[in-house]
Amino acid sequence: MSSSAMHVAKTGLNAQQSRIQVISNNLANVNTTGFKRDRANFETLLYQTWRPAGAQTSEDTALTSGSSIGTGVRMVSIEKSFRQGNPMTTENPLDLAVDGNGFFQVLMPDGRMGYTRDGTFGMNGEGVVTTPSGYILQPEINIPADATNVSISSDGIVSVNVPGDVEPQEVGQITLTRFVNPRGLTPIGENMSVESQASGEPIITEPGQDGTGRLVQGALEASNVNVVQELVEMIEAQRAYEVNSKSISATDEMLRYLSNKL
Repeated sequence: MSSSAMHVAKTGLNAQQSRIQVISNNLANVNTTGFKRDRANFETLLYQTWRPAGAQTSEDTALTSGSSIGTGVRMVSIEKSFRQGNPMTTENPLDLAVDGNGFFQVLMPDGRMGYTRDGTFGMNGEGVVTTPSGYILQPEINIPADATNVSISSDGIVSVNVPGDVEPQEVGQITLTRFVNPRGLTPIGENMSVESQASGEPIITEPGQDGTGRLVQGALEASNVNVVQELVEMIEAQRAYEVNSKSISATDEMLRYLSNKL
């Protein structure tokens, strides 16, 4: 029984260590544009049942509750919170924030489509709108070299002013992508996530349509990490870790007592 208690306490240590790692990652990304905080979810391990509920205790009576003992805990998933982050004004015409649901589509170097809330965009040497890493925004938008002003409407229409033209010239349409289950997306780093079986297929639409948010030009979405909340959860996880470690110490003392007395 004592060795079983040590095993249960060990699963608790592992669970709280994983939780601390998740919290640490949240705090590390407190200033990452478009970052969505993670939350660790846990579940119980299998129970050992000695006598099930309803088992006969006599000819006319039965147990009202069973005799089952748990074998510990494990982390079952890490879930992202898609609560809206605060807008940060940058005055950069190619910086975009999504006010509401939706992701920007970016073509990754390996040919996969990446999805991000980070609207920090710029241009490469050919005038194509890209991420800071040079990944091309989809659908591709090319800004003329002689453009004097770039305007992006809330519904994603990109217009530029060029010398000699009085009226703005439309050069592209930014679209957004939403998913039935955005928590099912697989994060791969670089502020990117990719589609998975759990997320469902991407639904591509214009901003403000079919449940997507609208674009805000000259702004970025800040991380939705609340530092105070993360620190409170870190203290809670630390205390739980200490209690589990004391369970191991208590079990060790019990075993030592038995070995000395027998």
